[in-house]
Amino acid sequence: MALNLLKLCVGCDSVEDLEEWIAFRLDERRRAGEPAEHWHTTRMVPTRGAEVTDGGSLYWVIKGSVQCRQLITEIRPFTDDEGIGRCHLMLDPEVVRTDWQPRRAFQGWRYLKPSDAPADIGKGKAVEMPPKLKRELADLGLL
Repeated sequence: MALNLLKLCVGCDSVEDLEEWIAFRLDERRRAGEPAEHWHTTRMVPTRGAEVTDGGSLYWVIKGSVQCRQLITEIRPFTDDEGIGRCHLMLDPEVVRTDWQPRRAFQGWRYLKPSDAPADIGKGKAVEMPPKLKRELADLGLL
């Protein structure tokens, strides 16, 4: 069974910000003649990596709520220039929006069982709430 990771999305105020950043970084790599791969660098290498890469996703907490996820395709451990072990969580660049799920701030990443993960927002949903309204309701504790 797949295991997910949960991480704060520092520097992004919305899912749209994250999508724009991913598109910018991919375009930057293409122009540099590098493979158009997308990853997130983290200090700790997941010990349960086989479970994570077996269909797991990185769920992003944006402004206090899980709002989206990206499929983790591979985990690439490496040692940086300062001799510190780190890893690249290789991610599918497609961002999948999820139901909002409030989360308190934390450092690093956490494992997230599939049973605790928010559901994907279906593409066939009739009405999607505008992000600004959703944020205001979440700030009031109503979401």
